[in-house]
Amino acid sequence: QRLGRVAPSETLRLTFALRQRQVGRLARRLQRLADPDDPHYGQFLTLDEVRALVQPSTLALDTVHKWLEAYGVRDCQAVRTGDFLECQMPASVAEQLLLGAQFHRYGNGELSAVRSPFPYTLREELAEHVEFVGGLHRFPADRKAVIRGWGTKKLLPGEMVLSSFHLGVTPAVIRKRYNLTGSDVGSAANNSQACAQFLEQYFHQADLAEFMQLFGGDFPHRSSVDRVVGHQGRGKAGVEASLDVEYLMSTGANISTWVFSNAGRHESQEPFLDWLLVLSNTSVLPWVHTVSYGDDEDSLSQAYMARVNVEFMKAAARGISILFASGDSGAGCRKVSGGKHVFRPSFPASSPYVTTVGGTSFRHPFLVSAEVVDYISGGGFSNVFAMPSYQAAAVKRFLSTAPKLPPSPYYNSSGRAYPDLAALSDNYWVVINRIPMPWVSGTSASTPVVGGIIALINDRRLQRGLPPLGFLNPALYRLQQRGLSSAFYDVTEGCHLSCLDASVEGQGFCAAPGWDPVTGWGTPNFPALLRALLDQ
Repeated sequence: QRLGRVAPSETLRLTFALRQRQVGRLARRLQRLADPDDPHYGQFLTLDEVRALVQPSTLALDTVHKWLEAYGVRDCQAVRTGDFLECQMPASVAEQLLLGAQFHRYGNGELSAVRSPFPYTLREELAEHVEFVGGLHRFPADRKAVIRGWGTKKLLPGEMVLSSFHLGVTPAVIRKRYNLTGSDVGSAANNSQACAQFLEQYFHQADLAEFMQLFGGDFPHRSSVDRVVGHQGRGKAGVEASLDVEYLMSTGANISTWVFSNAGRHESQEPFLDWLLVLSNTSVLPWVHTVSYGDDEDSLSQAYMARVNVEFMKAAARGISILFASGDSGAGCRKVSGGKHVFRPSFPASSPYVTTVGGTSFRHPFLVSAEVVDYISGGGFSNVFAMPSYQAAAVKRFLSTAPKLPPSPYYNSSGRAYPDLAALSDNYWVVINRIPMPWVSGTSASTPVVGGIIALINDRRLQRGLPPLGFLNPALYRLQQRGLSSAFYDVTEGCHLSCLDASVEGQGFCAAPGWDPVTGWGTPNFPALLRALLDQ
């Protein structure tokens, strides 16, 4: 809801994404670093080496600084890689700098944001040096955990796991299903993992401690987060934030954990962009980051997505694994001209440089049993990014052998296909505001579980003096080509949801043997996945 124009003297904080150099060279370098068959595999770059590759030209920096100074803008900070500039200025100056922009305040419940409802243009001499200005148009998107109940009997958490019978997913159920023993925990001093949270979503250390007391008795673990980067508020704990932290730390047990808290407390900031700026500004980071956040591709500008994609490349070149939830809308749906429908891919899930995690359910809801598709599991094909070479063979096989595919106008079969793998996403127990709460679902549950498993594999690699896994996808797809399919439980039953129309009748893609755009390669079988990824 638009609340009115902001005062001319009100301070805004804008982020200028400066044009990077040598992005093609960065992509080629990353291809070698992430290919287990390449002699350069795992020889990751430092933040300073990344900066040397991508930092804008002296001409670009001088032009932008002179332009800002001409309007009296001097309160600017550059990130370490030199390719983002964050500046504070009065709204009146921002409107002079960005022709056509007009800043208004918007409110939604307790959240407020300052944005321009009108497009802006940059002077011609600047347009070649600035890719976009952040904090102008986009409203922060939030991906909420899904609460859905299918049980009627409430019981104490301690009663929950008897043999393979269960009444909701807990760390014990995760460990049983994915074959993690009580000794599969971290011990490497130089290992760490992280999750990122947005929009006033906070966890509470007391909830984490209680969660571990209830559910962490069978394995060594840590009961507190080691480092919070950003603002950790004192409000109520959020379901999303609690879920992320509790399952990252109970799966990646005993591993040092950071939380990146990007509250978006300044109204003209974009929380997601803030997180990317922190990554570009921090020389030592955790090796695994899990993020439950997403937007529809069609709601974002091409320039914004292309640039965010490069930010993921920069992180990957440093040996960082970034995992995103695939979303909870199945294939998605949007109406196009003529009243027709098409599927609606999600970003950053559709970025070729992140590992995207879908969702599954137990075939028998009360038994630790084989998994089937969770019908909300996000998946499909990007309309923006081309299919990367690492997945071309797997996707071609799916498209040529699937017994039934949606009509071809609904999706772009040559785009980046996702997810890459999956885990349980249905009916988790979470402790929130000191209360154990059942029935929490969504790919924001499966993503920290997979993140914790990857962090455990990194732990064993680091103990052996090997580098961390870094950008995972080339190695994951290569496992299947080498016939190491036991590393995953293949999910072959079920379909996810999509458009409610006469052509597809609410059904998107369906699971199939091997890779599919609903559950990727399937769910992790920890001992086999560890063996396969430890040997390369």
